Amino acid sequence: MTVSEPTIHRVNHEIKRRTLQVLRVTELTPRMRRITLGGPELAGFVSVGTDDHVKLMFACSPEEQAALDDPAANDGVRPTLREYTPRRIDLAAGELDLDFVLHGDGPASTWAAQAAPGQCLVVAGPRASMVVPDIFDSYLLIGDETAIPAIARRLEELPANRRVLAVIEIENADEQHALHSQAQVEVIWVQRRPDALLTVLRDLALPEGRLYSWIALEKSLTRKAKALLLESKGVQEDALKAVAYWRLDLSDDA
Repeated sequence: MTVSEPTIHRVNHEIKRRTLQVLRVTELTPRMRRITLGGPELAGFVSVGTDDHVKLMFACSPEEQAALDDPAANDGVRPTLREYTPRRIDLAAGELDLDFVLHGDGPASTWAAQAAPGQCLVVAGPRASMVVPDIFDSYLLIGDETAIPAIARRLEELPANRRVLAVIEIENADEQHALHSQAQVEVIWVQRRPDALLTVLRDLALPEGRLYSWIALEKSLTRKAKALLLESKGVQEDALKAVAYWRLDLSDDA
C-alpha cells in the first residue's frame, strides 16, 4: 500500500465571536507589546497554522459601538476590524497572546497602547488555517515586525533537523527579539531603509534542500520580494506563500 506524502492544506474552522479579558500586558520591545487574553469564552479556540489570523473588533463611532454591543441589531454597521496572528495559545491555562506593534494612530495600536488587565476585547476566528506539514528540509522566512508572531510560532514548531533562514525588517536594533527553536536558525535583522531588505535578499545564499518560502511585508514590498525570489533565486512558486500584512498608504491605520 502506497502512503501519499502530506501536502500543504487548508483546515476550516467554525467562526465564533469571543469577548475576552486582558489578563496581562508585557513590554517586548520599545515598539511591541504583548496582550495576554483569557476568559471562559476562550474555550474551544483552535489555531493550527502558524500564520493564522483572528479579527479584532473595535468601535470607532457610537454606531460601531452599538454594533459591537449587539451584533443582531447593527442596521448594517459593523465594528472596525483588524487582523492579528495568535502568538501563543494555551487552553489549559486559558490564555491567548497577541503581539501589537505600537506605531501611533489606528484602532488596534491605540487600544494596545492603553490596554490594562480587566479590559475586554472582542475576537473572531480564525476562519481557517493553512497547514504546512513537516515535509521540507529548510525554510526561508521573510517579514517585518508585524510578521514576527508568525515567524516565532513557525520556529518554535520546527524540529531539530530543519534549517531556517529568517530575514526580518525592523525599525532599529532595539526591536530585535529573542527567537527560540530546535531547528538550526540564522536570523538577519535588517534596519528599515529604502531598498535595504531587497538588497539583502539579492545577496542571499538560500538554504539547501527542499525549501519552503514565506513572505509577509508591506504590500508593495511583498510583491517585489516575491518577484525577486521567483525570478532571481529560482524559488518554487508552489512552495512559496507571499502575503501583504499592511499597506503603506494605510500604515497608520492598523
